[in-house]
Amino acid sequence: MTNNSKPLNVTILDKEYLIACNDDERDVLHRAIELINVKMRDIKATGKVIGSERIAVMAALHLAHELLEYKDRNENYTNSVDKLIRRLQNKIDDALVKGKQIEIQ
Repeated sequence: MTNNSKPLNVTILDKEYLIACNDDERDVLHRAIELINVKMRDIKATGKVIGSERIAVMAALHLAHELLEYKDRNENYTNSVDKLIRRLQNKIDDALVKGKQIEIQ
């Protein structure tokens, strides 16, 4: 990662912000801004939350919730794959031990 931090004007829910960003991170920043804008517009469209700050907090909560759910699913998947690999490794080890016992006899 290079340190080519340059200011970048971005618009989030009709407000402009100046954000320092490295050149190699601009694409990801634009994708993050688009995601935030979508979430904030969705929340604003419900009419249940009023005020930019409250909308931003609700969007942050929604995104944090989605991130935690993703991490939990990924961790559960990783744990089940790890268990499967351990079971397979045990079966392979057992087969190798049995194979050596047959060779010895």
